[in-house]
Amino acid sequence: MTILERPRDGLPETCTHVLETGRLILRAPRLEDAKTVATLADDRRIAENTLRIPHPYGLGDAEDWIASTNLDSRDETFLIARRDGTVMGACGLEWRNGHSPEIGYWLGARYWGQGFATEAVRALVDHAFADHGYNALQAGARTSNPASRRVLEKCGFQWTSVVLHRIRAIRSSAPVDCLRLERAIWSSLKDWGRTSTRVRYVA
Repeated sequence: MTILERPRDGLPETCTHVLETGRLILRAPRLEDAKTVATLADDRRIAENTLRIPHPYGLGDAEDWIASTNLDSRDETFLIARRDGTVMGACGLEWRNGHSPEIGYWLGARYWGQGFATEAVRALVDHAFADHGYNALQAGARTSNPASRRVLEKCGFQWTSVVLHRIRAIRSSAPVDCLRLERAIWSSLKDWGRTSTRVRYVA
């Protein structure tokens, strides 16, 4: 079943809040975003650095992904957009192992190297600790993707280990750096020299 076959009142087209930073708005994905998401995510460089994004990535994949987001009340998925509404990627919090939520994110290649990923992850971190009161966050980056690891380190994450994870796009396992951010460290780093995250609650 695709998103177009699901009852519209069953689609998670809004979540409980929108995160705003100096340049970005983080909001829940909506049905009309599917084409843009598919265009951005249909990039092998993105797929090979995430666990579950397939390659190639088509409109149906984007529709099914949107249909599956924000169904679990503990998980949150946001699109990363400029303040003019331009969608650039996605990020979110997901409970995968029951101990603490994991942050994940991807950004369209045309937006790399401009600080957007760091700004989005910082907003997500602030939201997780300030609004949800979590004690710790987890994240991962392929060992072959130092740019993603640098984003996490700039946000306060500290390396803990390397593990093998199955990467859907390469149909094999690859080593992934595991990182962790404790609430106490986040509290000590709140003076990061960046605009604070603002949260708007929506119905």
